[in-house]
This record gives sequence, structure tokens and C-alpha cells, in this order.
Amino acid sequence: MNQNLLPKKETAPSQKRIFRVVLLETNVQEAMTILPLAEKFIHNKVGRLIILSVLSIPAGEKLSQMAAKASRLREEMTTFLSSELPSTIRVRTLVRTESEIWEGIREIIIKDKVDAVFAHWNAFSIASLQSEPIQDHPLLKLPCEVIIVRPSCSVAETGIWGTDTDILLPVRGTLNSSLMLRVSDSLARLVDGTVTLLHVSSPMTREITDQYAAQFTPALYGFEKVKRSLIVKGELPDAILQEVADHETIIIGASDNESQSAAWLPAFISTLLEDESKTLILVKDRQTPFTAPDVSDIPSRIRGFPLAVVVDKWFAENTYHSQEFADLKRLLAFKKEQDLTISLGLPALNEEETVGNVITTVQNELMRRVPLLDEIILIDSGSTDKTRQIARELGIQVFVHQEVLPETGSFHGKGEALWKSLHVLSGDILAWVDTDIKNIHPRFVYGILGPLLVNRRIQYVKGFYRRPLRKGDKLVAGGGGRVTELTARPLINLFFPELSGLIQPLSGEYAGRRAALEQLPFFTGYGVETGLLIDLLYKFGLDGIAQVDLVERIHHNQPLPSLSKMSFAILQVVINRLEERHAIQLLDQVNLTMNLIRFSLRRGYFLEQEEIQEIERPPIHTIAEYRSRREKLASGRTRT
Repeated sequence: MNQNLLPKKETAPSQKRIFRVVLLETNVQEAMTILPLAEKFIHNKVGRLIILSVLSIPAGEKLSQMAAKASRLREEMTTFLSSELPSTIRVRTLVRTESEIWEGIREIIIKDKVDAVFAHWNAFSIASLQSEPIQDHPLLKLPCEVIIVRPSCSVAETGIWGTDTDILLPVRGTLNSSLMLRVSDSLARLVDGTVTLLHVSSPMTREITDQYAAQFTPALYGFEKVKRSLIVKGELPDAILQEVADHETIIIGASDNESQSAAWLPAFISTLLEDESKTLILVKDRQTPFTAPDVSDIPSRIRGFPLAVVVDKWFAENTYHSQEFADLKRLLAFKKEQDLTISLGLPALNEEETVGNVITTVQNELMRRVPLLDEIILIDSGSTDKTRQIARELGIQVFVHQEVLPETGSFHGKGEALWKSLHVLSGDILAWVDTDIKNIHPRFVYGILGPLLVNRRIQYVKGFYRRPLRKGDKLVAGGGGRVTELTARPLINLFFPELSGLIQPLSGEYAGRRAALEQLPFFTGYGVETGLLIDLLYKFGLDGIAQVDLVERIHHNQPLPSLSKMSFAILQVVINRLEERHAIQLLDQVNLTMNLIRFSLRRGYFLEQEEIQEIERPPIHTIAEYRSRREKLASGRTRT
């Protein structure tokens, strides 16, 4: 057993909460300019940096139309990060209409417990910060620390911060002073610069000023870049303008409603902005300790979005392309940062034609070249061909699902194999890929893993693709997915419309977090995918689900009678969940026998009865044997 696959021993949560910083991006070049400062800002903390690409569309247009653009922006930023600044920075997107951008940003800050936001001065009409009242700008009203950067023209043009920079820090003893110190220290470390503190004595007497300066000195402990402190008599705006001529950067605190400076600050900022050779940074502290807000803290307009808008927003923000995750070393860095293990399960039934190529392709790229996967296991459902032999010869551990957890009995069906595989797969993240894929590519695996590694809110990822239908020697584009379009998606749109943005709810390529999957029941047959999606929706919300474009999938196409049985099973699952949801009995007794229509030249048309029953397996964490195995694995990891 690979020791990396053993579960971690449960420990008491750390008292130090992870410090989360968001960099708002509307323009990649601007984001790249202030990214180095944001990274320095979290350098000495247990920090996590997310680049939030913000896209707005005119009111009345559909948010879902932005999905492709959102994917391209994430890919562009990810490519830059991989080539210029290797790190585990996450890239996410927010898509809203122009009137709802700020509510969307605030919602993310609240849900993700964000500590600080960095923004370029040009973002979101920051020019309005120069007008009255400055404290009412939506950016400055966000419930977190806010750092707004107007870089000098040279930094903006080149994206390169200079060196030996002199930084002026006017200290007024306001609530922003601590944040101003941290930002100035971060910038000084970035540019190997020095910080000058500026104290203005008016209207204080010299004695009071000296006392204030002495009280402020302990706060400077650890800020080695603060080299000198000036005490100047006069009014604060005049004193700053007098000293800024000798400094390349000035950091000032935004006023609150009560501040006497609220009146002069907008005009003062306008004056500072006129000199494009200076970098100006405006900061606003949180002012109150972070507390997890109640849902009532989220604006009612967010909670009250019409369903169509909710689905459109999800489609734009949670639809990815596998190309976004093609940098495998970057994915590996995310995996290591989170101390995760990843297992791949390959469900199989008589797939000797394709299973070998599937295994070797994934092994070579995702285990040998880049160790993204910790294990690959074949979950066989009783193959009578050479499927299991091929897998074993390639060094893959093989389990026959009918022999796993024998105490619980066994049923036929793919869902049963998936449920049993939860017991034998060991990873924190579990992925499944069908073994009948003829055009297998590593993207079928890394594509469905990517969103889970970059977005901790996501619990489950579905793949989608074009599915050409083979007719003789020809492939008909878009001909596959008949059950999806004729049964699954119509039912979902009717009864579970929150899931109507899923392009292929029945796809066989998906991945999820063990912590989520082990809480869910599994149907044993064709209805397993539908049941999982419905249960995930109600347990983790729509934001917990994502989908990824895997480009194209070529595989064995099922004959119509098999597709009919699949549809029958899916209908059973939908009826079951509707009865549970509404606490009603829709049918007195669900008919589990399906009359299949057959034809032969000798007999003509005739009926063939087949029982198709979707058995619901309980959440696997309720099975004693499963819990015992997980505990033993965790104990083994602790000893090693």
C-alpha cells in the first residue's frame, strides 16, 4: 500500500485561520502588475491567493454566453502563472451583469471568508474614488481589507517594479494604520525599498506628538524596512505633498464617514494622481474582526435571483475546459499544497479491446511522467473476456465488485460497482473514467480533477464532450447522447431545473471528494449518475458542482433496446427523488418490469420482459466495514 494513500489522522483544527486574499482582475495585464505585491502581502502568513476574473455583461444579456470567455481568461492567466510565476495561486471567475458586479464580489467575500482584496486603480470605475463621498464607493464598503493600487507609469507599462524605492507612509493613528504598515512592508520587501513614517503634529502640541510617536513605536516591531520617522507641523495634506516629492510611492488610508479628512481626501487624491511617475496605494482596513456572517448578510438580491439567472451564472462560472488544466506540474503543486491523495477507478465489463490503451495512456502521463495519481484500480463487474488479465499484466490492482464487501450482498449494475469502489479506492479525491473510450487522452482524467484542485468549494465534477455516433465506417458528429437528450435532460429541466445547465449529466467521467461522496446514497444501475447529481445539489448546493469540456469522446454506442432500459432506470430514480422531496407517493407501486419489443424474421414482433430495478445503496460511511478499513488505514499512516 502506498503510504501516501493512507488517510490522515484526525487532528484538532489549527487555531490559526488561513489568510485568504483575492486579487480582482478585469484586465490580465493589470492583474499581473499588482500580483507580486499581493504575493508578498501573504508571504509571512498561512495564506492563500485567488485571482478573481470579473466579467460583466449589459443587463438583459444571458450570463451563460460568457462561459467560453471566462474559460479563456482563466487559461490565459494560468498560462502566465505557470511560465512567469510558478505557484499555487487559484484562478476563478465571477460573471454578473453590470448592476450586480459588486453584490457578486461581496457574496464571494462572505462565503469564502476572504480577508483582503487587491484591485488595480482602473478596475470597476475606480476613478469615482476621486468624487464625493469617497467612503461610499462599493469597493471601499467590502467587508474585508481593501488595497487599491495605482502603479506608476513605468510599472504599468513594463509590469516590473523598480528597486531602492522610497515609500512614504503618513500615519494618523487611524484604524487603517496597521494595514498601511503591512502593505508598506510588503512593498518594501518586494522592491528592496525603505519606508518613511510621517507624523503631522497639527493641531497637537509637540509633547502630545512625541507621546503619540512613542506609543506607536511598539507597533513597528518586525517591520525592518521602516528606516526613519518624520514629525512635521502643519496640515496633513500640505505635509504629504511636501514630502511626496522625495518618494516614489505613497500609501494612504481611506477615510471613514466620521473622519475629518473625508472632505479633503478626494481632491487630495486627484492631485496625487496627476503625477504618473508616483505609485499611489489606498487602503481600507476591515475595522472589525472577522466573524462568519449569517446568510442574512448576503444581499437579498443575491439570495433572490430568478432560477434562470442562477443557472446562467453557474454555467458561466462553473464550466471549465480541460485545456485550463493541461499544466500537470501546476496541478501537482496544488495537490501537494493541500496534502491530497488521488485515486482513479476504472469500471469495466468486457472491455479487452480498449482497457489496455486506457491504462497505459494514464499510467505513462499521470503516474510516471507526473505523479498526479497515487493509484489506479480496475473495478470489474464479472468480465468473461481478458479485461482483468490485461489490467493485471499492466500492474493494475483488480477487484471484482461482486466480491467486495460481501457482507452487504451484491447487485448487478455500474452504480453498484462505483459504490463498492469507494471501499477499495484510498484517495481523498476519487475519479472514475470508463474503459470503453477509443480516443483516450490524459485530459479525460486531469480535466475532471482540475476544478477540485483549484476550487475547494467544488465537491463534484462532471465531464462533457462531443459524442459522434458511428454508422458503419462513418462517425456522425453530435449523434451520441440519445438518452441524455431524450430522457435525462428533459426530466431534469422539468423537475430539477437547477441542474439544467449540465451539458451531459450521464457522462461516465467524473470525480469528487471522498468526504462528499461517502455521505451520498448510490443507485445500483443506470440511474446512479442522476441520483448523485440530485443528492449533491441538495446536500452541497449548485456551487458544489462543476463541469469540464473534455473535447470529444469516441466509444461503443449502445443499441436502442439498451438505451430504452437505461431510460427506464433513470425514470425510477427521478420518481424516487420526487417522492422524497415532496413527501408524496406518485405511484402506488412502481412497475419494475419492462416489456421490450423484439423482432425476428421467424417470429415477427414479440415482447420480452425484463426486470429493471434501481436499488438504493446507503451512504457508504454507514457501513461498519468501510469505517473500520478507513480507521485502519489512518492508523497505518500515523505509525509511518
